[in-house]
Amino acid sequence: MTDERTSEATSRSTRRSFLKGLGSAAAAGSAISVAGLSAADADARGTETETGGWAAPSLSRAPRTRIAADPTDVPPPVDWSAPRSHEITLSCKEVTAEIEPGVTFPYMTFDGQVPGPMIRVRQGDTVQFTLENVSAGAMPHNIDFHAVYGTGGGAEATLAPPGQSQTISFRAEYPGAFIYHCAVPNVDYHIASGMFGLIFVEPKDGLPAVDREFYLGQHEVYTNKPTGTDGEHAFDFDAMTREDPTYVLLNGQKQALTESGFGAMEIEVDETARVFFANGGPNLTSSFHPIGNVWTKAWREGAVASRPDRYVQTMTTGPGSCGVFEMDCPVPETIKLVDHALSRVVRKGFLGEIKVTGDPRPEIFDPAPTST
Repeated sequence: MTDERTSEATSRSTRRSFLKGLGSAAAAGSAISVAGLSAADADARGTETETGGWAAPSLSRAPRTRIAADPTDVPPPVDWSAPRSHEITLSCKEVTAEIEPGVTFPYMTFDGQVPGPMIRVRQGDTVQFTLENVSAGAMPHNIDFHAVYGTGGGAEATLAPPGQSQTISFRAEYPGAFIYHCAVPNVDYHIASGMFGLIFVEPKDGLPAVDREFYLGQHEVYTNKPTGTDGEHAFDFDAMTREDPTYVLLNGQKQALTESGFGAMEIEVDETARVFFANGGPNLTSSFHPIGNVWTKAWREGAVASRPDRYVQTMTTGPGSCGVFEMDCPVPETIKLVDHALSRVVRKGFLGEIKVTGDPRPEIFDPAPTST
């Protein structure tokens, strides 16, 4: 492993007020500002406001190169009732992009995005899968599907050096949401660099219909410079060994799925949303929470053959696992998606937003009730 590590390294040249502050900018490196206050210019640690909240610099511009997966790019629900065959190809691509404006990092990806493309099939379907390694570097890649019976989830058979490809065939025997990831010996390095995604094996009878579906992935990044330091960041193996990440991200880039990033997700009042969530890790457990809402239904570990939990505030999802979560949206609001290990939000870049539009419902929530 030492030789591989060397080769790979060489180849890359605030109580109430605090929660209120999660409305848009909080502290260092977050774009979380106290509701009703504008984001203030601040140093790298943020500025405490008179109300006890925090305001910090918002992202001045979106990252130039987007590797954050489009959360609305979800394959449609299964509409067939008998087994089908599918031909699916993923390409391994190494892409240098900005984690946040001014901070670049050499990502490893499936199809140039983080998380990699969501795959959706039906229980009993057969998949002929091809992994292409189009990397211009010297690193081999492969793929481990947690939805596959077989050695390494297919990892051994899909090992592909740069410029080569490998093909396997598998039948999706069991339903659920499962992670996939690169699984070479330095597996933690490759996942932390972005090589993970989700495959959903839909039950034979499907899932209840919802109005919108979103696809999200969490992972941590370990670099050789402090969070927010301008310039090119290289991968830091020692920080990874200590499990001390520089960034913890939703869809691969800091606050990518927010108004100050590439744009918030959108939904209308009275619509239902389903979230497919993958925690690539490689090390940290997520406490995934929608501020201003709850998970109306939640299938832990993506186990959709089981009964869902109901009205869950925070879903614990371990590294290398997934979840399928639903929520109702009865009032207009901006839902903040956070890892409730909140330093990851305040300090390390994790934040997503779902903007719910529609008419107010003061009988459910009234932000300014009239005195009687």
